[in-house]
Amino acid sequence: MKLEIVAVGVQGAAVAAEEGADRIELCSALELGGLTPSQGLMDAAQETVAGRLEIHPLIRSRPGDFLYSGTDLDTMDREIRFLLTQGAHGVVIGVLTAAGEVDIEATRRLAHAALETNPAAQLTFHRAIDQTPDPAAAVEQLVELGFTRVLSSGGAATVGAGIATLKRMVQRAAGRLEVMAGGGLALDDIPALRTAGLSAVHLSAKITVSHQDNSLDSPGHSDPTAYMITDRDVVRAARAAAG
Repeated sequence: MKLEIVAVGVQGAAVAAEEGADRIELCSALELGGLTPSQGLMDAAQETVAGRLEIHPLIRSRPGDFLYSGTDLDTMDREIRFLLTQGAHGVVIGVLTAAGEVDIEATRRLAHAALETNPAAQLTFHRAIDQTPDPAAAVEQLVELGFTRVLSSGGAATVGAGIATLKRMVQRAAGRLEVMAGGGLALDDIPALRTAGLSAVHLSAKITVSHQDNSLDSPGHSDPTAYMITDRDVVRAARAAAG
């Protein structure tokens, strides 16, 4: 199975490449659900991985919902063009309507920006798909919009709980689009995902580190020194489990 790892910095990109991941979703601010990485981070990640894996930046101009204004879309259009020009293999995008459906026109605009910049760019629709009424039905829309893959937990809180829907998504895609399982993924889920016909998995593989003295910990006390990095042991175990 293909293995995609979320990388929030050069450290994560290096770990993913060294441990045999096939691609990374590059982003910043994972504690906010992930935001678009800077051009500087994209450049540094490319230099670090040296062509050993694909880099797919997340395009998300702000935290919160997936209902975007005209200025949000304009910002993401620009981010797509800049990052693909820098050499990204594809982009990870997703826009919804107020009713929770895939926003066809807005999504088409972002897809067009990517393919106009690089006709070979891969398009991944992120987990906004899990907020739609029927992720399996939405697969057909993504195929028509030219998407390469969709990241999903099957509309559930975790991949393990969404395997039945993920299987329906694979059946609906019928080889025209890759369904990649991600979101609360446990390594023990991988055999069942393979049986369900999935060929790719996605993990954040994150761990929080801090330089703060733990003796300062107290209820309601936040740690301003804490940040997330990629856990090498989790990536290595995921690679072994995915085969």
